[in-house]
Amino acid sequence: MMDHVRPALVLLLAFTALTGVAYPLVITGIAQGLFPAEANGSLVVKDGRVVGSGLIGQAFTDPGYFHGRPSAAGTGYDAAASSGSNLAPTSARLAERLQADVQALRGDGVAATIPADLVTSSASGLDPHLSPAAALLQAPRVASARGVATTAVEALVRGQVEQREVGILGEERVNVLMLNLALDQTYPRRPAAPDAGLGTS
Repeated sequence: MMDHVRPALVLLLAFTALTGVAYPLVITGIAQGLFPAEANGSLVVKDGRVVGSGLIGQAFTDPGYFHGRPSAAGTGYDAAASSGSNLAPTSARLAERLQADVQALRGDGVAATIPADLVTSSASGLDPHLSPAAALLQAPRVASARGVATTAVEALVRGQVEQREVGILGEERVNVLMLNLALDQTYPRRPAAPDAGLGTS
């Protein structure tokens, strides 16, 4: 009996040490050495404090900031509950939400065609990006809240556009958090704003 148990225990301990300790330590070391920012969550720091991650969206609601796409992850952009809405295209609940989002945008004075990503959530619910068209559509509202020309805010958006990976993968996009940081730096909120500064949403 022990002739079978002893080798099994030795193998269990050996592979536990190899795959449960050594391998994770090696991979973590390589990641920290070659890609430290990515390995630590692509955290974005402003004035010495973390204001978010470049990989996870945030629910900006202040009219003076660009808003990301809707999120179905938990209560919104919850990294511990990453998911889409799982609602079918024929879902009445989805149709009602889309209609409410469109009406809200129309109430903000948007008369143009609304890009799909402004009213639909991503599969993960965490997408930090918008299409350039979705960001540009919000420029008049943001410009009005900041007291600057719409053309200036549009130019800022265009300067933040990320190109396709290696020129062919994915689509052009704008990281909403990075855009809002650039917005704060370039066109700070007017002193009268009660909640000036990124991090208040």
